[in-house]
Amino acid sequence: MTDIAPENLLSHRFRGYYPVVIDVETAGFNAQTDALLEIAAVTLKMDENGIIMPDQTQFFNVEPFEGANLEKAALEFTGIDPYNPLRGAVDEAEALKEIFKTVRAGMKAAGCKRAILVGHNATFDHNFVMAAATRVNNKRNPFHPFSTFDTSALSGLAYGQTVLKKACELSGIEFSDKEAHNAEYDTVKTAELFCNIVNKWKALGGWPLPEESEPSSSSSVE
Repeated sequence: MTDIAPENLLSHRFRGYYPVVIDVETAGFNAQTDALLEIAAVTLKMDENGIIMPDQTQFFNVEPFEGANLEKAALEFTGIDPYNPLRGAVDEAEALKEIFKTVRAGMKAAGCKRAILVGHNATFDHNFVMAAATRVNNKRNPFHPFSTFDTSALSGLAYGQTVLKKACELSGIEFSDKEAHNAEYDTVKTAELFCNIVNKWKALGGWPLPEESEPSSSSSVE
């Protein structure tokens, strides 16, 4: 790692943040009351030329927490049967424990100080992850408490589209309507989209920054 130019290190690219793509499928829109049913995470890595790409993928079907609200319209939209025994669902605590463990290991390997959630309409996914972490009293949540990278906003800038399917297609990524609204599929596609946008910005000369504008390696991660 010491032989790689600083601007081509993941720890340098996002001011010490370790980007992790997250998507959730839920039984409603309220993170405090509605069930988390699926969660997937894709960690990212950067090669010696500063090209960012997907790394590890994790996916869990999740059991509704005790007392969780299950909106009929949300279940019909996703097609998820929360109580189907073939789902092999785990509870929220187990799902988050495994994902957070992988994220912390990736942060350490990359030399990053904190993880940041990347998502399509990221606030929604961030709210559910944070609410679940609070419910299960997981005190080792590696994600920034409020900052995110939102591919909906980024793709609006890069491609003039904010819908995931349309943004992916304009970015040259195949997208299947039949597989959409599955947390694992949507996370993989969002990860590809984020990487394409970041790499395109680099190819256009937007990174690395001029030397006088580069972030200080000693700056803190807030």
